[in-house]
Amino acid sequence: MSPSEPSFELPIADLHRRIEELEAYPPGSGRSKELDRLRSQLATARTEIYKSLDRWQKTQVARHYDRPHTRDYIEALTTDWVELHGDRAFGDDPALLAGFATFRGRTVAIVGHQKGRSTKQRIYRNFGQPRPEGYRKALRVMKLAEKFGRPVLSFVDTPGAYPGIGAEERGQAEAIARNLIEMAALKTPIVVTVTGEGGSGGALAIGIGDQVTMLEYSVYSVISPEGCAAILWKDQSKRKEAAEAMKITAPDLLELGIVDAIIPEPVGGAHADPEATFRRVGDTIEKGLIELDPLTPRELMAARYKKFRSLGVFVDG
Repeated sequence: MSPSEPSFELPIADLHRRIEELEAYPPGSGRSKELDRLRSQLATARTEIYKSLDRWQKTQVARHYDRPHTRDYIEALTTDWVELHGDRAFGDDPALLAGFATFRGRTVAIVGHQKGRSTKQRIYRNFGQPRPEGYRKALRVMKLAEKFGRPVLSFVDTPGAYPGIGAEERGQAEAIARNLIEMAALKTPIVVTVTGEGGSGGALAIGIGDQVTMLEYSVYSVISPEGCAAILWKDQSKRKEAAEAMKITAPDLLELGIVDAIIPEPVGGAHADPEATFRRVGDTIEKGLIELDPLTPRELMAARYKKFRSLGVFVDG
């Protein structure tokens, strides 16, 4: 079992392996008929497994090693990508990408978490956990977008902001708070897409948007299920119970009004068919930008203020 495969995906992985082995054989001897049978079994297994995932299993899908990351979306959806580095105060942060690109005929600013895929990449990207300089770099790019009247596209996928001593010494909490303040008042459209994990303030620091959407198997929460279980029960093995109680999946958050829409994923998750995922994400972003185009900066800020002030409304029974 590869570390990229949750245990419930073992039947899918086994069928993949058998198909790849059979494809390596020369044509003939009933090979095509057997391949068709195995591919049909694979499609059926994916459908059956993914239609009944619980919240903890969806969290595992959101963390899947093969799931598309921000750089994948940039390469698939944009041209003329120019990455900017550094916060002009301390240094650069590879865990957070920021720059400008052309998206379907318009220049946009892009900020997004980058986890990396191989062990070497993941260490270099700090497993997608930004430090303060990452958030300050993102804010620098967003302020440039505001200056030149360009919309901002944000891709959220992080377990959370890095909690190391150096990050805290350099003002992690202040950097996140500053981004929340500045994004709330940014005079240009912001479209946010949660593509994997949306972990706590580390996600929210680039998650204030006029349109906030989630991929079907992504999650968004104030703390990880493991962290919640450790606090409530002093036992991380109760992460499944924590995930169920926290209601962190896309349907939960749509019902609570935290996000505006869910982007359906292909059967088997985004990693099963990245190209289809890219098309759906691109279409959703484009639709959001078209809807936001007519709004003046004042109208954008007023609608954004109303959107986030309405979160957390409840009725005392």
